[in-house]
Amino acid sequence: MSSHRCAACKHLRRRCPSDCIFSPYFPSNNPRKFSYVHKVYGASNVSKILQDLPVNLRAEAVESLYYEAYCRVKDPVYGCVGMITILHQQICIAQYHLARIQAEIAVLKNQPPIANSNNTTSAAGPSQTQNPNLFVGQNPHSIFDPSSWFA
Repeated sequence: MSSHRCAACKHLRRRCPSDCIFSPYFPSNNPRKFSYVHKVYGASNVSKILQDLPVNLRAEAVESLYYEAYCRVKDPVYGCVGMITILHQQICIAQYHLARIQAEIAVLKNQPPIANSNNTTSAAGPSQTQNPNLFVGQNPHSIFDPSSWFA
């Protein structure tokens, strides 16, 4: 038996041949990588996938299989779709905050300079540009309510 078996051959408890299909992509110093892929796809299926691909695409395919398998093991129901959904929600929240800040900047740019800092209201009352609630009728906290994400 070779002392430098790849993670796949170690996991499968077999000899690691010199032309092992797994060896370049599952090094012995990262056994979890093959463990996740094997648990979700099986060694035989992964071997077939790698053999059917050109050599220059195999590393990318292994990384994709690993990421999908990792997500599926961590979240058996949603897998990587769950991660994509979480990231999409974070993007939406960031876009909301960006739009709000851009609106506040626009309001401040259009506001005339204040001559007397003690007089912040006109005779008719507070000006529209001084209203901190720029999104009248919108609840800024509703974006953090999960029930509204898929409405």
